[in-house]
Amino acid sequence: MSSVPITKLHTVDDAEASLRLDVFLQSRHEDLSRSRLQGLIADGDVSVNGAHVRSSYRVRSGDTVELRVPKPVELGAEAQDLPLDVVYEDEALLVVDKPSGMAVHPAPGTPSGTLVNALLHHCKDLSGINGVLRPGIVHRLDRDTTGLLVVAKNDEAHRVLAAQLEERQMVRRYIAVVWGRVDDALRIEARLARHPKDRLRMAVVPDGRHAVTHVSPGDRFSMATQIDVRLETGRTHQIRVHLQHVGHPVFGDPVYGGRTQVNGIDPALRPMARHLLARIDRQALHARLLGFEHPDGRHVEFTCPPPDDFNNLLDTARGEMI
Repeated sequence: MSSVPITKLHTVDDAEASLRLDVFLQSRHEDLSRSRLQGLIADGDVSVNGAHVRSSYRVRSGDTVELRVPKPVELGAEAQDLPLDVVYEDEALLVVDKPSGMAVHPAPGTPSGTLVNALLHHCKDLSGINGVLRPGIVHRLDRDTTGLLVVAKNDEAHRVLAAQLEERQMVRRYIAVVWGRVDDALRIEARLARHPKDRLRMAVVPDGRHAVTHVSPGDRFSMATQIDVRLETGRTHQIRVHLQHVGHPVFGDPVYGGRTQVNGIDPALRPMARHLLARIDRQALHARLLGFEHPDGRHVEFTCPPPDDFNNLLDTARGEMI
């Protein structure tokens, strides 16, 4: 497959003046989702009059907009007969409960054993919409985050689901355990982008992408709190970074302070904290609820309980409350 990008040139007319750049491009390219176009803009694949601008740029009559769409990169993913917990399936989509330790799609470090490999074995056809061939994938979960994902079986279903994701109409709720005591509901609004010194991590940065996370407290323990999380936006590592940003890293998170927080608590509580950390070797984060409008017009909603390691953590924490 050729890796040469497709280049499109557009001239803004009077009726299109003042549109956001991403909205303008979506009006010209209905086959590309708005989030895909925003990603291309952020990656420098879009220029206006020869200059790179943000998605929020308001186009002007006469502007020349150049769009480069990289050709899909064939990852060579093979179908693999892997365990796949299918919560729901029909001719348009399926909803799966992703386990911990399974990456969503192949990458240089994980060419196999991913959700995509399992889906290729399970399904005859999957949606091909995406810049890189990630068949059927509408949204993601981090490798060690468990829970619900919807997968599109055809391009029309993918467009319908992706539009709901972009318009913030898809309901995604998570359960998490975080360090510290959370007494009140929180609305966390902080812009996110790649960490300036570590490209494998995300960070709160002034010129990052808009991100909002809603938190409601649940059970409170001696050094941690069970919370319910609702995503308003869905940036990479959003929940984990936002919670670290407000001083409540996800319990057990090895990347965003969830395993080192023990060093900063009351020395008398540290043995208990280490005991709790031994219950789970990943971030205590689970996508428990997923709701959306099915391509056939029905509203559907799915739930799934946390896996054993998460429940073991909660049971141990409840037994050690003081």
